[in-house]
Amino acid sequence: MSFSIPISSNSREASVEHGGANTTRHTTSTFGIGDIRFTAYKWLLKPTVKQKGNIQLGLGLKLPTGDYKYQDYFYRNDSTKVLSAVNPSIQLGDGGTGIITETNFFYILNAVRTLSVYGNFYYLINPREQNGVAFTAGKTPQRIDSIAGNIVNSVPDVYSFRFGTNFEFKNWIFSAGLKKEGIPVYDLLGGSEGVRRAGYNLSAEPGIVYIMKKLTVYVYVPVIISREVKQNVPDKFKTNYTGIYTSSSGGSGSYQIFAGVQFKL
Repeated sequence: MSFSIPISSNSREASVEHGGANTTRHTTSTFGIGDIRFTAYKWLLKPTVKQKGNIQLGLGLKLPTGDYKYQDYFYRNDSTKVLSAVNPSIQLGDGGTGIITETNFFYILNAVRTLSVYGNFYYLINPREQNGVAFTAGKTPQRIDSIAGNIVNSVPDVYSFRFGTNFEFKNWIFSAGLKKEGIPVYDLLGGSEGVRRAGYNLSAEPGIVYIMKKLTVYVYVPVIISREVKQNVPDKFKTNYTGIYTSSSGGSGSYQIFAGVQFKL
């Protein structure tokens, strides 16, 4: 069983959200507890000491504990600023109760059991369609965005695939792999309207894990090697309505840092 309490520190530097294109860049930030997750796992094969591989299934809940209404200041010019909800890409939560589905596997490659491959598939089902928070950066929305429903934040599904190798040396595990993560255009359950950053990032993911008797510390630093931004539902509506292809902004930072601690009870 796993109980996860994420603590996030996010920032976003931009000019378009503030004074407009080609103006001074400003930063908006968030910090705090994110959405808490509780997951139960089950190995499909009975674990044994000499086992070379296994597959694990997980099912759980994501609770809307992270602040999805977080606000910061948006600058209209160097002396005027407006308090408004930050970009959904750096909000601490999405405002929805989600269903977690997960599959993990490993396979040991050598006799001394120091080299192995791993894989992980994670999909978060978010039935709630929108969370009621308008992302306007403190500006008056354009009429076409109001018509298309491109103002209130969506509560999207989220997925990730991970695959790579682990090398174990005493209490250390050195990891190297690939990670694909993203947000689909359409959710499995519920509607898909609202502001969402549909698309995916493909990253190289190095990591280091240190294992103690009842404590495990880990750090992973995925570095993006490719990305794709896809049209969300309002983008498709605006394209059909105006006859001009429209795609919302997307992507993310060039790298991320994931650091955490796991306790054995």
